[in-house]
Amino acid sequence: MNSNPGKSITTLASREVYRNPWMRVREDEILRSNGERGIYGVVEKHDAAIILPIDQGRVWLVEQFRYTIQERALEVPQGGWEIEVENPEELARGELKEETGLVAAEMVQLGELWIAYGFLRQKQHVFLATGLTHAEKKPDAEEHDLVVRSVSVGEFEEMMRSGAIRDSCTLAAWGLYVLLKGRQG
Repeated sequence: MNSNPGKSITTLASREVYRNPWMRVREDEILRSNGERGIYGVVEKHDAAIILPIDQGRVWLVEQFRYTIQERALEVPQGGWEIEVENPEELARGELKEETGLVAAEMVQLGELWIAYGFLRQKQHVFLATGLTHAEKKPDAEEHDLVVRSVSVGEFEEMMRSGAIRDSCTLAAWGLYVLLKGRQG
């Protein structure tokens, strides 16, 4: 247990090394509480949403090619906009419709997550979407190859156990959902 629960790293200097419409990368010169200097690379992105769409015992998933891992990946709908988010539910509803063509009668916020705070400053708002109806899907350019699938809850859980779904955000969203269900009895 840390006897000093406060801030243990001080920023001495910061410089932006890269920026595009989706992210900013900076390198900070730091001083640790033990007196050691170092550098810290930080990627900053606007808030995102992840949506767990469940209807009639089925979970809706998207499959798409993820460039960073050079593989197709299965996950629940998620994403962000290139602007600061004022209303996380609006973002979640927008991403759900954009990626799946689904509209939710009810959205319940399950929590908030830091996606990968070892290097990334991005918060993800987690929503449960129920009462789903179909509308027109409007994918953006990044989602040109996106495939929408629905699977039973049992299949979904097996896909997570077997490693067919390896997206940590999807796994975390499911964990928050299971906690909610446990509280409800």
